[in-house]
Amino acid sequence: MYTLFGTQGSGSAAIEVALEAAQAPFRVVRASSWEPDSALSKLRQANPLVQIPTLQLPDGSVLTESAAILIHLGLEFPQSHILPPDHAMRSQAIRGLVFIAANCYSAVSVTDYPERWCVDIDESARQRIGRGARDQLHRCWEIFADTFPARPFLNGEAPGGLDFLAAVVSKWSGTRAHLKATRPEFIKALQRIEQHPLVAPVFARHWPG
Repeated sequence: MYTLFGTQGSGSAAIEVALEAAQAPFRVVRASSWEPDSALSKLRQANPLVQIPTLQLPDGSVLTESAAILIHLGLEFPQSHILPPDHAMRSQAIRGLVFIAANCYSAVSVTDYPERWCVDIDESARQRIGRGARDQLHRCWEIFADTFPARPFLNGEAPGGLDFLAAVVSKWSGTRAHLKATRPEFIKALQRIEQHPLVAPVFARHWPG
């Protein structure tokens, strides 16, 4: 059985959808750095950065980093179509997963925790760093939307790992509101992903209502 460290409304939602797509047995251990009553000590043992999602594999080994986890699951369970079966589309899906991790996810960490990126930070600097990171985040999503068209999903005919991660990470730091104004067709694609029968139940658990 897989063990997924995560919590409600976090990036672990993307991994939950992928595990459901793979029909792999898993359990969720509630853990996050901002929930002191969660399984922090167990998470820290598995991942010294105390980041979620963190996935413990059935053999006891640990995977961190959302893109790496999704790529692993796609390779481990090819019938799940977490990664597209077509070689050209698969390479672009892997590119997209790494793009989100390297650019969008990293910008969110700065918008949420500017103090981690500046010593002796005051409130004015905190706000300026946050605004700059948010602008960069929105620009990265614009580039993503232009680079990775949905036909009708980012993964092709059915949603896959790239769809799961895009739908989750785009929920933060005002991204959806920005994209609604600048990339309305991409917002429609995100809505199709969230409404898909595979994705909708997991999203309802993480973002009820």
